[in-house]
Amino acid sequence: MAEEHRELEERIIIKDQHTKEIDLVNRDPKHINEDVVKVDFEDVIAEPVGTYSFDGVWKSSYTTFTVSKYWCYRLLSALLGIPLAVLWGFLFALISFCHIWAVVPCIKSYLIEIQCVSRIYSLCIHTFCDPLFEALAKICSNVRVAVRKET
Repeated sequence: MAEEHRELEERIIIKDQHTKEIDLVNRDPKHINEDVVKVDFEDVIAEPVGTYSFDGVWKSSYTTFTVSKYWCYRLLSALLGIPLAVLWGFLFALISFCHIWAVVPCIKSYLIEIQCVSRIYSLCIHTFCDPLFEALAKICSNVRVAVRKET
């Protein structure tokens, strides 16, 4: 009975990972588009001092820019949002698949194979270079450096 209850909880947990509630108020909780897409009228159009248009034109331009940006985004997201979500979902699934089934096994295989080469390389270094550097160290150990300050 306890095992059946545990299996049911595991199924619920697995299901919740794919059907979790999304926040409809804060749609960028990790702030990935904070500086990139935030464009307002003042960021795009500005009139320097001395070259002002009519106030009515300026207000109408502001309203037109803001409303058209809002509705164009909504229309584009309604038309292309779901197909692009499918495309990006497929792309990231493909990247995950390649990483899991190709990249990581290749790296692990390389690390296993390079271990043998590493041992041979280490053996060669210790066999040939260690005696050479020990001899050089003994030769240079008798070198004395004296620093004098002449006035």
